[in-house]
Amino acid sequence: MNEISKRTEEKIAVVQPSCNICEDEGVVKLSIEMPGVSRDGIDVSVEKNEMVIVGKADEKEAEGTYIIRERRRGEFRKRFIIDETIDRDRIEATMINGVLSLTLNLKEAAKPRKIEIR
Repeated sequence: MNEISKRTEEKIAVVQPSCNICEDEGVVKLSIEMPGVSRDGIDVSVEKNEMVIVGKADEKEAEGTYIIRERRRGEFRKRFIIDETIDRDRIEATMINGVLSLTLNLKEAAKPRKIEIR
């Protein structure tokens, strides 16, 4: 194995799924790339102030020797701290084309609101 391949393999061991998080009008949206992971291969749970995503990417080994291998396979765990403003009963998740999308709704009391001046 050449030196470039060795360095690439070392970096892969610590890679987590890529994630984008945005907030808009009382909703926090997470988008997590999970190529090679099926819907059945993911578990999303919330306990107290922590949301944990656990999964397993099953990618078959290619025949031959890898020169570069950037796609991660195996188990992963990603954790997010969520505060008391998130309505834990209204968290929604969908999986489309290898992207896990989570929608975290804010509690009504935590949403920004306009105060009418009389």
